[in-house]
Amino acid sequence: MKDTFTHKGMRQKLVRTLQKKGIKNKEVLAAINTIPRHLFMDSGFIDHAYVDKAFPIGAEQTISQPYTVARQTELLSAEKGHKILEIGTGSGYQTAVLLELGCQVYTIERQNVLFKKTTIFLPKLGYRPKKFIFGDGYIGLETEAPFDGIIVTAGAPYVPNPLLAQLKIGGKLVIPVGDEVQKMHVFTRTSETEFEKETYGEFRFVPLLEKKN
Repeated sequence: MKDTFTHKGMRQKLVRTLQKKGIKNKEVLAAINTIPRHLFMDSGFIDHAYVDKAFPIGAEQTISQPYTVARQTELLSAEKGHKILEIGTGSGYQTAVLLELGCQVYTIERQNVLFKKTTIFLPKLGYRPKKFIFGDGYIGLETEAPFDGIIVTAGAPYVPNPLLAQLKIGGKLVIPVGDEVQKMHVFTRTSETEFEKETYGEFRFVPLLEKKN
C-alpha cells in the first residue's frame, strides 16, 4: 500500500485537529504529519486511519487515538538523542513517533503475535528501534537503564517500582493509571530517592498485562 497525496492531506487535517485539542509541541505534530498511520492498521480500517480514534490491531489490542499518542509524547518531553523505554510496542505507531523525534528507543511487547509483526514491519518503513524486546513491561529493562524517559501505552493498575528505578535523575515516566478509566500520571525523578508527580486528564487504554511464561 502506498502513501498518497490523499493520505498526506488527511494527515494535515489530523494535525489541525490535534492543535485545536491543545497539542503545541511542533516536533510531535511534525511526526504525526509525517508517519503514514494507515499502514499501521488493518486494511478494513483504512478509511478511519486519520480519524482521532483508537482502533483494533489484533490480540485484543488497539492503535491508540492520535491525540493520546501526541499528548503522551508531549508530556514525556522527548528530544533528539534521548534514551526512551516504551512499554507496549503494539502496532509500532508510538514507536515511530519517538523515532521521528530522533530518540533512541527500546520497546517491549508481551503479545507475541504483535512482537513478531512489528519487528518485521517497522524496519520495512525505515523505523529501527535500538532494541525490540519480547517480555514483561512491569519489570522494564534494567540492563539498558537508566532512561531519559519511559512511556507506558497501556493502563496500569499501579505504578511499577522498577520503572521509577530505571529513570535518570531528571527523567520522566508517563503512565496511565487506573482500571477501566485511567488518569495520566507523569513522574519526574528529582533525586535518587525522590519523584515529583503530576496528574492529567482521563484516558482509556487496554490493560497493561504481565508476561505469562
